[in-house]
Amino acid sequence: MEKRLFTELGLSPEILKAVDNMGFEEAAPIQSAVIPLALTGRDIVGQSATGSGKTCAFAIPAIEKTDASVKKVQVLILCPTRELAVQVSEEFAKLAFFKRGIQSTPIYGGQSYERQFRALAAGTQIVIGTPGRVLDHLDRGTLKIDARSEERRVGKECRSR
Repeated sequence: MEKRLFTELGLSPEILKAVDNMGFEEAAPIQSAVIPLALTGRDIVGQSATGSGKTCAFAIPAIEKTDASVKKVQVLILCPTRELAVQVSEEFAKLAFFKRGIQSTPIYGGQSYERQFRALAAGTQIVIGTPGRVLDHLDRGTLKIDARSEERRVGKECRSR
């Protein structure tokens, strides 16, 4: 895999500014390979060593493809542990810093539900969570990942009355 400059990957000025603030100029091999493909909407499976830049490889395209004007969950990242969810959430926050209107929220056990309820209700677009807490929010109806299914459910309730 070849290394390329971030400026060669077709990224927005906001992401380029965030990457620069993080001290990066050259994309890691996994980033050079994944980012351009992910920006086209392709499904990708990537494997790379710890510390090689995988988080940015998937976070950058996810942020770039997120519509800031839509205040609904558009990206769901599952992490096996709360420590990893926090770490990934911190990277997303740094990368999305200059993208106005894009919000990311970590949801994991051991953190207050109230904080998570407020963030989800406010219209966060990117959710980074552990499987257990994500399932819990789905069961409670506080995390909606398919607006169409919600509209169908509401439509059925209205017709049945």
